[in-house]
Amino acid sequence: MSGYPQNNPSGYNYGAPPPAQPYGAPPPAQPAPYGAQPGPYGSQPAPYGQPQHDPNKPAKNQHNQPSAPYGAPGQAPAPGAPYAQPQPGYPAPGGSYGSPFASLVPSNFPPGTDPNVISTFQMADRDGSGFIDDLELQKALTTYRESFSLRTVHLLMYLFTNSNTRKIGPKEFTSVYYSLQSWRAIFEKNDRDRSGKIDASELREALMSLGFVVSPVVLDLLVSKFDKTGGRNKAIEYDNFIECCLTVKGLTEKFKEKDTAYMGSATFTYEAFMLTVLPFLIA
Repeated sequence: MSGYPQNNPSGYNYGAPPPAQPYGAPPPAQPAPYGAQPGPYGSQPAPYGQPQHDPNKPAKNQHNQPSAPYGAPGQAPAPGAPYAQPQPGYPAPGGSYGSPFASLVPSNFPPGTDPNVISTFQMADRDGSGFIDDLELQKALTTYRESFSLRTVHLLMYLFTNSNTRKIGPKEFTSVYYSLQSWRAIFEKNDRDRSGKIDASELREALMSLGFVVSPVVLDLLVSKFDKTGGRNKAIEYDNFIECCLTVKGLTEKFKEKDTAYMGSATFTYEAFMLTVLPFLIA
């Protein structure tokens, strides 16, 4: 426009991004809010995130401390300390959130359990420990026409034990068995052409039957993820359907633990977020 400067004497191009900052480093100091009282003449601005010192009050700390990294509580870690390392007075991972590798508590079969379920578990529990591992569970499920990858078996064990120890007891095994029966019935009901696969619209109805409503964008992501052809067929087979259900069920339940008002929004700390998502990635 006429009369508007075409060059910038400061050398900083309008709209250009600021210099890149290291990940986790505090942003540069911002100008004081409009109307804020200026500090003493000649004083240096405090680093971003550090409380401003009132010259009329005695200093509480003679050493300027850098602001804490994202995800870490209050006190900044010592130089070279791992990112988001727990600080003194802050619960270590697994404290308030629960360790994903916590030991399982021995359990019993619920009253009225199908004798066939009991015998299947006992046959798989060769050492009589009261637990079966992932390979034994995979083999036990094969007895009931269920053939799953180890990843699906790991997700089953995690969802029904809330632990990544990859062992399962009688009570949890019974829950797995009856849940798989229910999910197979839902899959077969929505597989109207009996192709052994369900498409996106059928998956949406199947998830609704389980009490989960997802957006079209999320639905497309699920089909792309769990379609064995990488999304070309846009359809999911039964074993991947189970893995899909486990993922949606697990993430939804973890989210609802934080969404106490059932408003569809929740706040997670960095640690809680990592412990929520990682078990589904490392299964």
